[in-house]
Amino acid sequence: MKHWPTQIFPIVMLALLAGLSFLLQRAVQFDEVRNDGKLRHDPDAMAENFEIRRFDETGHVKYRLTGPSLVHFPDDDSSELKSPVLVSYRPDTPPVEVRANNAIVTSKGETVFLWDDVNVTRAATAERPTLVARMPDLTAQPDAGFAFTNSPVEITQGPSWAKGVGAHIDHNTSTLVLQSQVTGLYIRPKATP
Repeated sequence: MKHWPTQIFPIVMLALLAGLSFLLQRAVQFDEVRNDGKLRHDPDAMAENFEIRRFDETGHVKYRLTGPSLVHFPDDDSSELKSPVLVSYRPDTPPVEVRANNAIVTSKGETVFLWDDVNVTRAATAERPTLVARMPDLTAQPDAGFAFTNSPVEITQGPSWAKGVGAHIDHNTSTLVLQSQVTGLYIRPKATP
């Protein structure tokens, strides 16, 4: 008489042991780590005292970006800047200069995120004094000629001033529009004889 349970027991134990070995191997198996740097946010280039110029279709400078320090990151093609100065030019209007303590430029320079003591200055003309707008941050699209913020903004132009929350700047039409909570004082310039 054969005892089936005693003969099947070693087969079941071997199958169970093989299954557990397979599961243990899968649990401790790690994916191969890529060492090409594409998954890290490490710089691949650095520049000191840099100057970048973008030209329009006619060959005139559209804007100029300068600063003491630029670090480029290949994983997202972005650049971090310290103390950047962005100057936008348009024919027959004074240049507009944007300064900040820090900035990030996205891939291909389409968007510039500026923060930490942002100052926008439009140079004076014969008809109006220099305009200065101060804000904690600003998002600029230099090629399109637009910039905006949702933060508090303080504007001074000669003795006149305005404050508000949020602003839209259009360099193409030379306008700065405060979005909400606007207060201010306008002092009319004295007429020249």
